[in-house]
Amino acid sequence: MFAIAAVSYLDRNNISIAASAVQKEFGLTNVQLGTVFSAFVMGYAFSQPLAGRLADRFGPYRMVAIGIVWWSVFTAATALVPSGYGWSLGLLIATRFVLGVGESVIFPASNRLVANWIPTRERGVANGVIFAGVGIGAGVAPPLITYFLINHDWRVAFYASAVIGLASLIGWLVVARDRPDIHPWVDPTEAAYIKAGLPDPTALGSHKAAPWLQILKNRHVAALSLSYFCYGYVAYIFFTWFFKYLSTERGLDLKASALYAMLPFIAMAVCSPLGGWMADRLTDRFGPGVGRRGLAVFALVLAAAFVAMATQVADARLACVVLAGGAGALYLSQSAFWTVSANLGGRSAGSVSGVMNMANQLGGVVTASLTALLADRLGWNASFLAAAGVSLVGAAAWLFIDPTHRLASDATGVDAGVALAKP
Repeated sequence: MFAIAAVSYLDRNNISIAASAVQKEFGLTNVQLGTVFSAFVMGYAFSQPLAGRLADRFGPYRMVAIGIVWWSVFTAATALVPSGYGWSLGLLIATRFVLGVGESVIFPASNRLVANWIPTRERGVANGVIFAGVGIGAGVAPPLITYFLINHDWRVAFYASAVIGLASLIGWLVVARDRPDIHPWVDPTEAAYIKAGLPDPTALGSHKAAPWLQILKNRHVAALSLSYFCYGYVAYIFFTWFFKYLSTERGLDLKASALYAMLPFIAMAVCSPLGGWMADRLTDRFGPGVGRRGLAVFALVLAAAFVAMATQVADARLACVVLAGGAGALYLSQSAFWTVSANLGGRSAGSVSGVMNMANQLGGVVTASLTALLADRLGWNASFLAAAGVSLVGAAAWLFIDPTHRLASDATGVDAGVALAKP
């Protein structure tokens, strides 16, 4: 899943690197470009609950394979959209929307995989490693896409991204399986260790996924989703506008922008598994209130401080370093969201994480459009200060989450949420 996450973020982040070239060819304003960014995120966001339910129903192995083929095809299709016609912008927006639908299954399916494979006490590290792939994929995008922009054009960069996506499919089909008991490489000793570390099946209630209304009415799911919305708002500044910010506002040339644009994503790749490791160790020693909730609050507050601080730094390169600190701090909390949603959801882990991740992506929809609007009217500092404020709201939302709570159903599907003594 680490590799699949990396490839998915290469394929979604390529347009932010090629933004100036696409904007020039299609004659787009910043607000129109923001709409193109938002189209992907909207398709991704509104498909999350369904993607999660499909992962619960058909298994992550099958759904991730379908997702890889889907997003690779529509990445290539993006490069086929012609410019210069009255309908060009509409077709570009529609293509990006459908591409987002295809990618939507990745992380709900990943959470279903974690729920099936990873002992509860190790899920922080596991999720941290998976989401380190986000930083790697997004970090590889600036130099790789810039190479194609300099030596070819943005369309060739998208074709190359599609080929990389299809290549990753081969590895997935060979290596992955839905459960350890059906994987030919898992010996009986390892299978027994995994089974011993998973939650007691009797505590998960019915084998059926929980009803949607039960999930949506659960206050812990609601608070987790609100916090992840705030997280997504901040994260998507880096995934959409950061490269363009460096080149247009900070005055860095294409090669320098490509180099410094890597820094936040390197920080994400380092801090995601680090945060997972810290969360697991703190949870073992102090319990999930400190290890999951406490670390998430600290990370989101620290991210807000770094992002706000960057607005006061005059030197472009130093500002990149400070913003990279903000991105890294943000990703210290990443595993907490996915570990708590997997534990909370149980047999409905895919569905719960789909709802949570929909909120995250809606945060991305807002920031993709609002960042440009704030920057045009009030300046870029206002955009980053708004992100810092949103990050603080996300930290506050964690105070209403009980990380020991579990969504469970009896045979009738009636809510029987319980609190666990252990993480």
